[in-house]
Amino acid sequence: MGALSMGFLKPSAPEFDTAAWPALPYPERLRLMCHTWAMQGFGAPLIAYGFYVVKLVLFVGGFVVFARFTDGVDSLGGIGAWWARPQVFAKAVLWCLVYEAMGLGCGSGPLTGRYSPPVTAGRAFLRVGGVRLPPWPRLPLTGGSRRNALDVALYGALLALTLRALLAGDPLAGRWIVSPIIVVMVLAGLRDRTVFLAGRSEHYLLAAFVLLFPSQLFAGEQAVQAGLWFWAATSKLNHHFPNVIAVMLSNNPFFRSRRLRRWLYRDFPDDLRGSRWAAWVAHGATVLEYAAPLVLVFAPSGPVRVAALVAIVAFHTIILTSFPLGVPLEWNLFFIYSALVLFGAHGDVRIWHLSNPVLITVLVICLVAIPAYGNVRPDRVSFLPAMRYYAGNWAIGTWLMRPGCLDRIEDTLRCAAATPAHQLEGLGDDTDVPQALGRGQAFRAMHLHGRALAALVPLGASGMLDDSAYPDPTAQLAPDELEVLDGEMVAGMVLGWNFGDGHLHDERFLEILQEACGFAPGDVRAVMIEGQALGSPTMAWRIVDAASGTVASGNLVAADLLDHQPWEANGLALHAEA
Repeated sequence: MGALSMGFLKPSAPEFDTAAWPALPYPERLRLMCHTWAMQGFGAPLIAYGFYVVKLVLFVGGFVVFARFTDGVDSLGGIGAWWARPQVFAKAVLWCLVYEAMGLGCGSGPLTGRYSPPVTAGRAFLRVGGVRLPPWPRLPLTGGSRRNALDVALYGALLALTLRALLAGDPLAGRWIVSPIIVVMVLAGLRDRTVFLAGRSEHYLLAAFVLLFPSQLFAGEQAVQAGLWFWAATSKLNHHFPNVIAVMLSNNPFFRSRRLRRWLYRDFPDDLRGSRWAAWVAHGATVLEYAAPLVLVFAPSGPVRVAALVAIVAFHTIILTSFPLGVPLEWNLFFIYSALVLFGAHGDVRIWHLSNPVLITVLVICLVAIPAYGNVRPDRVSFLPAMRYYAGNWAIGTWLMRPGCLDRIEDTLRCAAATPAHQLEGLGDDTDVPQALGRGQAFRAMHLHGRALAALVPLGASGMLDDSAYPDPTAQLAPDELEVLDGEMVAGMVLGWNFGDGHLHDERFLEILQEACGFAPGDVRAVMIEGQALGSPTMAWRIVDAASGTVASGNLVAADLLDHQPWEANGLALHAEA
C-alpha cells in the first residue's frame, strides 16, 4: 500500500541522498538531478497525469457539445455523418482557440509548475491590475504594463463572441460571426502579447481567418496544416533535437523500462548526452514530419497517401502520450483530427485550389514570411509564430534571487498565482521545493543550449554575495544562499501563462518587476540564452541584473556544447563581449 500510494499520490523520490543534497556544490547537485531525470523524468505522481486525462476528456466533450448545436447534427450516434462537415470543423477551430486562450491547454497543470490553481490564464486575463506585455508599446493605446478595464473587456469579448459562434447553427453563415473574434484577438494581442500567444494564434487565429472564405475552407486549412508541419520539421534541423528526444522520452509515463531509458543516453550515468539511438529516433521523426505531409499534399489518392495519413496520426499520438512538459496535448489531438478531416475525408481538395488573392496573401505572410524571418531572427519573433516548435532551440532564462525576492514579487504585484513554495504549502504538500525546482533545472540543462548554464549560472552568481567569502562561485548557489529557478516559473506566477517562450521573461519583464519591487543591485539576476538562428553557428547570451542592467553578454558556439555534460562546462568558450 505504501509503495503504491507513493507512486499515485506522491512524486517519486530522487535517486540520491536527499538530506545531503542541499549542501553539495551546484554542479554536483545538478549532476545528481540529471541522473534522476534520466530515470524518472519529472517524477510526477500518477494522479498528476490523471489531471491531464480528465482535461482531454473535457476537451473532447466540449467539442461534441458545441457540435451538437450545429444545424443538421441530430445525435452522437450519427457522428460518422457530421464529424468532417465544414461547420463542425469550424467549431473545432474556434473551440481550440478559446480553450487555449482560457489557459486550459498548453502550459497548464502540475507538469508546468501550476499546482494550485492548476489553470491561471483566464483568471489573470480577467483581472485589472495584473502585468501585461505589449509587443510594440509605442503604438497608440498600447503603452503601459498593467491590465486595465479595456484589456479585461477585450478578453471578455473574445470569450463571449467565440461562445456565440460555437452555439450558432452555422458558424459559416456570415463573416459577421467569425470576423469579430479575429478583430478582438488582434486588439487584445496588441495590448498584451501573452493573451495572443496563449490562444495559439499562430495556428488557431489563422485557421479562424480561413473560415471567412467558406468556399475555399478546406484548401486553406490544408495550407495552414502543411505550413505548421513544414516549419516544425525545419526547426529540428540542428544539433539540439537528439537531446530533446532523450529528455522527452525520459518523462514519458509509459516508457518506464530503466533499460530502455538507459539506451537514450550514451553511457548512463556518466555520459548523459543523447545516444546514437536517440539521434536516429530524432532524425526519423524529422524525416517523417517532412515526408508524410508532402505525400498528403501532392500524392494522388491511394495506398501511399493512406499510409502517410496513418504515419502522421501515429506521430502525433506518440507526442500526445509522451506528456511533454509544456503539455500541448489538445494541440496534438487537434492535429490528429484535422489531418483526418483535411487529408482523409476531404482529400479530394487540394491546396492549389486556392484562388482568393486576399486569403492567399495572408497565408503567405503567416506561413512563409513570418516563420522565415523568425527562424533567422529568433531574438525578434516568438518561437510560436516562427513555428520553431519542440526542437530544443528556444530562448531560455534562469533566474538567480537572493532569499525573499520571489516572495516580494508575489506581495507587490497582482500575480496570477503564488510562488511554487506557497502553492505547495497551500495544498498541505510536504514536497521539498528546492528539489522540485531542481528537476526543472535538470530538464533545462539536459537540452543542448541548457548545458551552457553550467558556466553561465555561476558567472551570474558572481558578485551577488560577498565574493571574498565565496572564492568558488558555485558555492554561492546553495539553496539557502541564492534561489535558482527557471524564468518560466516567474513568468507563470506573474503573467498567468507561459509555454517555453523566454521572451515572456526577458529584459522588459525584468524592468516591470524592478519598477514595482525596487530591488537592490545583486538581488535578482537573469541568465538569458537566445535561440540559435537558422544557419548561424552561435547563440547569444546575456546576464541582466534587475537594478543595474546588463552585467555580461557574449556568444557561444552551439556545436561546442556537444562535448559537454549538462552539469559541467570546463573549457567552454563563452566569447564574452568587452
